[in-house]
Amino acid sequence: MTHTTTTESFETRLFVQGAYVDAQTPARFSCRSTVDGSIVTSNVHEADQQDVDGAVTAARTAFPSWTAFPHEKRARILNKFADLVERDADKLAYLEAVCNVKPVKLFRGYELPQTVTIFRCKKIPQQKDSKAGILIRADYAGWCGKIHGESFPTRNGFFNIVQREPLGVCAAITAFNAPIMGMAMKAAPCLATGNTLIIKSSEKTPLSTLYLGKLANEAGLPPGVFNIISGGELAGSLLAKHMSIDQISFTGSVGVGKQIAQAASQSNLKRVALELGGKSPSIIFPDAKLDVAIPWCVNGVLVLSGQICFASSRVYVHESIKKQVVEQMRASFESMDKSFGDPLDEDVEFPPLVDQGHFDRVRGFIDRGKEEATLVTGGQAIFAKGHWMRPTIFVDPSPNAEISREEVFGPVVAIIGFIDEEEVIFQANNTQFGLAGAVFTQDINRGIRIASAISSGTVGINCCDVLDTSVPFGGFKQSGLGRELGQDALAEYTQTKTITVKSTTPPLTPDNQPGPGKCSIEF
Repeated sequence: MTHTTTTESFETRLFVQGAYVDAQTPARFSCRSTVDGSIVTSNVHEADQQDVDGAVTAARTAFPSWTAFPHEKRARILNKFADLVERDADKLAYLEAVCNVKPVKLFRGYELPQTVTIFRCKKIPQQKDSKAGILIRADYAGWCGKIHGESFPTRNGFFNIVQREPLGVCAAITAFNAPIMGMAMKAAPCLATGNTLIIKSSEKTPLSTLYLGKLANEAGLPPGVFNIISGGELAGSLLAKHMSIDQISFTGSVGVGKQIAQAASQSNLKRVALELGGKSPSIIFPDAKLDVAIPWCVNGVLVLSGQICFASSRVYVHESIKKQVVEQMRASFESMDKSFGDPLDEDVEFPPLVDQGHFDRVRGFIDRGKEEATLVTGGQAIFAKGHWMRPTIFVDPSPNAEISREEVFGPVVAIIGFIDEEEVIFQANNTQFGLAGAVFTQDINRGIRIASAISSGTVGINCCDVLDTSVPFGGFKQSGLGRELGQDALAEYTQTKTITVKSTTPPLTPDNQPGPGKCSIEF
């Protein structure tokens, strides 16, 4: 497998106070191709304490004016930003593919429209010949100016008003598998509610995020409202510990999420939102339509070659149909080789694993899995060079097997048989994770019953791994804290304030109440 070469240049500096700037130290790191490990650029600027301090100062300075910014202007800016992301789709698709795991086909077909939708409040004509528009989506640009509070009736002369206010300076750390969409899920509600932002992408995939500084300026975001830094563990730790950051949102592993939460609690007790790992179960009952269930389950573990947090990596199948399901999933997996390849290839659907270290990690899970379960297919590299892992199926791992309990983050699924409903619910929930799940059945009563019993933040009935930008997404247990997307995400970037008003007008008594022939109004 050869990689498409290019002489294209990249923006590798930090973006602070509305301008690209050099890091304060000469520290630089490399961005490598996912295809062959070759260096795409070795000049990505790495933020240290001075750079983080500078970004925080810029965001803190911009906060008062941004939170007071007219709502309609803020909405126009976020809509314009969405327009520019859509306009530069080809450029962003290239940057997502060149040192990422994102095929250009997947980015254009799924993540680009999702990203645009997350930001945009769009109108379309009621009729082809009409200029009047109707609101069809009110994602975060549409929420500007609509963050409402509550009021409570007068009692004993007191009237209470509860309003939601922005937090201040927020930080966001995105994962390597979805830099642009991950940015949108954090930045759109953050900016719509009047906060300012410092965003750090994964050190493995920084280039597409860095490009967004150009679009931020073109959209009209005031300097300091949207800042971008790059770096690895050091930069992330500095954000988590910073005393002048009010909130941090992180997407990544459970281990790093715990470190961020600990650092935040030991500094200024900043608000923390975490979107972490998963080991999502899909349950197939005997009455399920297999021509529906199997494609969903195959796609649910092979999207991005399994490098998604809510991958359907455990499939529980009733014993009466298990042999049939295993054979059909095996046939699907073994027909996928032609769909793997260079992410820059327009026909490729599945990319390589992100780097050699991650490839070795996934291979380690597979090697250990062979001692705990039956290997049905896969388990080897697809090509002689690069980081492609063949789609892999294990059947009937032992009860506490690593392969059925830990997140592999690769194209590996464990198929497990079950007999009764109570048993499979217990097994599905017998994990530290609780991000997603699914149940396949034609009995809607059973579907809702099982979905309600699965301890996960998102559960599908006759579908899996569906991410709808209009509803909340997040996990139970060690899959995270807080929610992204939907109206619930607004709460992650706002805080409530209660204002109590004491009436200075004497309350009405039997002596001063107006009666017949009396008027309480003075002229």
